[in-house]
Amino acid sequence: MPVPIRDDPMTDYDPSSPQVMNAFYRRLFPYRPFFLWLNQDQVPTKLFTHREFAFTLAGDVYIRYNSFHNSDDFKKELIRLNPSRFEIGPQYSARPRDRKTLAAGALQPQRRELVFDIDMTDYDEIRTCCTDKKICKRCWGYIAAAVKVLDHALRETFAFKHLLWVYSGRRGIHCWISDQSALDLNDDQRKSLVTFLEVIKGGKEQAKKVNIRGSKDDAEYHPALGDALENLKMEFVKLVLHDQDCFGTEKGWEALLAILPQDRDVIGGLRREWQSDPTRSSVDKWGDLVQAVGGLKKTNHLLFKKYERAMQDVILQYTYPRIDAEVSKHRNHLLKAPFCVHPGTGRVCIPVNPDQVDDFDPDTVPTVGELLNQLDKAAAENGDTPSQRRVEEYEQTSLKPYVEMFEKHVAAVLRDSRGAKRATKQESMDF
Repeated sequence: MPVPIRDDPMTDYDPSSPQVMNAFYRRLFPYRPFFLWLNQDQVPTKLFTHREFAFTLAGDVYIRYNSFHNSDDFKKELIRLNPSRFEIGPQYSARPRDRKTLAAGALQPQRRELVFDIDMTDYDEIRTCCTDKKICKRCWGYIAAAVKVLDHALRETFAFKHLLWVYSGRRGIHCWISDQSALDLNDDQRKSLVTFLEVIKGGKEQAKKVNIRGSKDDAEYHPALGDALENLKMEFVKLVLHDQDCFGTEKGWEALLAILPQDRDVIGGLRREWQSDPTRSSVDKWGDLVQAVGGLKKTNHLLFKKYERAMQDVILQYTYPRIDAEVSKHRNHLLKAPFCVHPGTGRVCIPVNPDQVDDFDPDTVPTVGELLNQLDKAAAENGDTPSQRRVEEYEQTSLKPYVEMFEKHVAAVLRDSRGAKRATKQESMDF
């Protein structure tokens, strides 16, 4: 029977410790809902038995092509290997563990959740509060804006229902889509879908990263992007102008001017005004730009329209989701599993409710140390009696509401999966 690792109820558990991670896998990982989520059935199917798992072990040893017969098999191996993290791949044409017995090229990815990865690193050039690996509640606003836009587009434009948003453990978020139609997408279809959603393109050296109208500067963009733009206008004011004050410094306002049409009178006038009063806030500078562009409406309508469209592009460039497209395009891409522990922060990769993403604070996410301390405290207060051991141990910790959120998501996935199987069976009988 598991007991607290140490007697001290406030032990500072180190997530890099093998003993700490082993306690997490033995006592806290939600194996049953995790299995049901991937398998989409009560009994093992190929969605689980032919699924690849990759483990990162001590010393950065990386083991790919693991696969398991069932949930118990997976649990035993996870506890035995005790990885610092693990990732999930696709369902293959055969069991990945048998790949060495197969003919060359016989092991091919078949089905996989459609996944998205948004990382704060891609926002480094436009956030002012943190740098590098750091993240706070303020710059989380960029991730929150991205989640709201992407969640809406995936549900409304593509009619997906089963979206699971998962905090990455440090500075990003992942989305897993478990609809049958998402699982069945081939790589070309995934690439087309991502290309449609991808708006921000280009590296740090490229000033203008939004080209939503193609070669025709006056072309209209897709209505779905229009919906996103309307929603992002308020995010832009709140996040970019007020909170981050992105144009407060000379570097910031020069980045803004570089995106706009290079009219000497407009750009030169704004630059002179801002250089003469460098303390003007981003709100004031944006107001200056709006006023300057508004003055063109009667004198040069063509130039006015160019600036109007450019200002829309600015809003998108600073607030639209910055997707890691390569993660989404290929079924065989591995992605860190929900409820892993981030080895650097010790934080658990928990589900995030997209309706409450604005209120999410990365600093409040449970760490493995906090969870194990909560178990130690519960054991000290209540004793470790058999009657109390019938419940899952995570129910005695702050992980409980996140597992419950996950279980609710899994239940909806299972209902639709059963419905799809009944429909397929009925069609077969009708035939």
